[in-house]
Amino acid sequence: LQVEESAVSLWNWTVTKHAGAVVNDEQRAKLRFVACRLICLCEGSDPPEGTIRRQILMSMKTGKGWIDIGKAGLADGFLENAVSNIEKLYVKLRKGSEDEADIEVHRADVERSLFKVLSYQAESVFAQGDFQKAVMCVQRCKDMLVKLPKETCYLSILCYNFGVETYERKRYEQSSFWLSQSYDIGKMDMKYSVGKEMQSKVLRLLATTYFEWDCSLYLDKALKAISLANQENLHPAGFFLKVKILLKSGASDEDINSALAEFTQLEMSLDFCLNTAKLLLEHGRESVGFDFLKSVPERFESSPDLGRITLLHIEFLLQNKRELLAKQKIEEVIIGHYTGKQLLPEALNQLHIILWDRAAKHYEEKNYSEALHWYNYSVSFYTPGQIDQNLAKLQRNMASCYLHLKQVDKAKEAVKQAERCDPNSIFTKFSVYKIAVMENDTDKAMEAVIEIGKLAEKPSELEDKLRVDKNTASNLLSLAAQIALENDQQIVAIKALEYLSEHLQDCQQLFAALKCLVRLVLSKVMAENAEKRDEDINSILTYLNLTHKKLAESFTEEKFTGDMRILEAHWFRKVAWNLAVQFKDSPEKMRDFFVLSFKLSQFCPSDKAVLVAQKTCLLMAAAVDLEMGRQKVTPSEQTELFSEALQHLQTCKEIWKVLKLTGDFAKDPTDTLLLLYEFEARSKLNDPTLHNLMESVWEQPQIEIKTLEIIASLAMESPARYPVLCKKALKSALNLHRKQAVIDAVKFSKCLHSLINISLPTGLTDLDTCVLQEVWDYFEDALSVVSSTDAYPEMEILWLMTRAWNTGIFQYTVGKYKEAEQWCGLGMRFLNHLGSLKKSYE
Repeated sequence: LQVEESAVSLWNWTVTKHAGAVVNDEQRAKLRFVACRLICLCEGSDPPEGTIRRQILMSMKTGKGWIDIGKAGLADGFLENAVSNIEKLYVKLRKGSEDEADIEVHRADVERSLFKVLSYQAESVFAQGDFQKAVMCVQRCKDMLVKLPKETCYLSILCYNFGVETYERKRYEQSSFWLSQSYDIGKMDMKYSVGKEMQSKVLRLLATTYFEWDCSLYLDKALKAISLANQENLHPAGFFLKVKILLKSGASDEDINSALAEFTQLEMSLDFCLNTAKLLLEHGRESVGFDFLKSVPERFESSPDLGRITLLHIEFLLQNKRELLAKQKIEEVIIGHYTGKQLLPEALNQLHIILWDRAAKHYEEKNYSEALHWYNYSVSFYTPGQIDQNLAKLQRNMASCYLHLKQVDKAKEAVKQAERCDPNSIFTKFSVYKIAVMENDTDKAMEAVIEIGKLAEKPSELEDKLRVDKNTASNLLSLAAQIALENDQQIVAIKALEYLSEHLQDCQQLFAALKCLVRLVLSKVMAENAEKRDEDINSILTYLNLTHKKLAESFTEEKFTGDMRILEAHWFRKVAWNLAVQFKDSPEKMRDFFVLSFKLSQFCPSDKAVLVAQKTCLLMAAAVDLEMGRQKVTPSEQTELFSEALQHLQTCKEIWKVLKLTGDFAKDPTDTLLLLYEFEARSKLNDPTLHNLMESVWEQPQIEIKTLEIIASLAMESPARYPVLCKKALKSALNLHRKQAVIDAVKFSKCLHSLINISLPTGLTDLDTCVLQEVWDYFEDALSVVSSTDAYPEMEILWLMTRAWNTGIFQYTVGKYKEAEQWCGLGMRFLNHLGSLKKSYE
């Protein structure tokens, strides 16, 4: 009993809260489900009548609730339970009643409930797609209408709803069945019928269903259904559908005229009449269509919208290639415009569209005079001095026609009018540009293209109710460049292409524009003086930098494939390479082009040829940076240049490692160049890692004498100063000289000269004994070589003799007489090897 009371309370609470919009339909269905289940659990073996009636009501409403929220499958059990309880109720009522009249009352009561449940079951199985079961349920309901005539309207509408839903799903066979059922049920009891308007609506949809299902097969049925619909209730939609069906069937003009005559007294809107005329004319029924169209103004004499009829007339005259008649109609409208019979603004706008479309058609056919004729019709509707963006566009279009007809003065006047109406329009500027190019006015053309470029940077501006987006601006700039090139105005074309390259979104078009720019500017460079040449070279550098940037961004564009990117990168890297070679007299430019060539090559596959090119670019860039750093520049500039060189070298070393794996490079000097360039950069940057670098160098068995001598020279080249490294390099070089099968006395003498100079600085008297001993050994080496060959340069022998003698004198001045005697004696030993100079020094 407590569970039952709780279930009833829950049910009532749900009803109240749903009415107050506290719970939604789905929540109500779920709460009803719970309450109904609880009530069913409380059912005894012989429940009283009130309990059964409550269960029937709750089961019906729960099932209907599930159907309404689109979960028909959950409704079936509750609806079956309702049917079962209805049967129990009927048995119980019959047992308690012996009077036939009472039994009849109970039967009617039960049948009403059963009718409702069956209709809900029909909804449920229909929603679940079971057509046959839905038909059975509806048929049972239909059979019960004899005793329940008041339900006629309900069942008719239910079938109509089924028909609408199946029609929308294009299940035409099922739809025709349900709509036929709806119509038949609606006729069963006129007292409780849905009414003639609804019956007509059902029949119109039935006719539409047959028409769309298969017009050729069900044409008669469609015509019969629409005729019945129009008999039930005359409605414009029924009239329109009948005409549509007749046209589809290929009926004669006489039959169509008869159908039109049926509706002469029917109240129809202007839109409806115009749509009917359109339908007739679109199906090629010109005679019937134009006759009908001529009859329409009589029906709407007082309407301010009569102009729409004229517009439709003009449209179809043009469509049927009756241009002269259309022109007559237009001229009548123009006369009316100035005699108090103006079109409404919306109709006038539509007429302008018709006129412009016709003008555009003639323009495309290159019939420019005829296009002007149609544009002049449009101009006729504007008052003198009127300012309007559409008028500006109209004048620009006329200017284009005049230009094609070589009527430049008229074109200029039209553009002047366009500027008056819309001076800041990108299209107006373009019209100005075209005339300037045609007149070979370079300054004005340049001014116009700059204006176009500036306007292209403001894509948010509106024009002619259309957004002037970047594509529009790009298309105009592209066309501007093309026009300039066709008229041999390269400078103007370059400026247009520069703006274009900044705004193009399409990668293929962008790189095509950049290629064109590079070629054009290069052709200028060849014919220019040095001052202008520098400016143009800088422009090419800008284009190549933009190319590199856009190639990097192109990975996000699907239409621009990897193969396309590689082809473009190859073209531009080769251009950069050739320019680097060409401008060798300008080290900075050469360096920049080599660096760009390397950067662009990074978008190419790393095959051997590309790797060799990358290595060479970086080596050349580093060499230029080092050379520029040796010039008289500020310390900060030197640091920057040497640092950049070092960066290029580090990247080059990585590429060189990979490249060496691809073949034999035994005779390639790259390793030596990398070593020398890196040593110079690090030494002049006072890099603390320099000594670590040299440790690996001393261990190299194949290092050349020349390399060591260059290292020694660089170690003491300002701003570097590394005497220890210099000395070590020279000693290593001297050792290698000694190991030669035949000593090259000249090279040996120069190396020894440098080593003695760095070990025995001029003017120092207080020298360490170890240092003197070391230098003494170098002199002994020299004597050894001098004694063994006549090729030792005499001036070097003289220099050795003098340095030894002077060292002895220095020792003498500080009181080291023994050492002085030794060094002077060493000098005397060289005297014997002098040639022509010997007598002078004896």
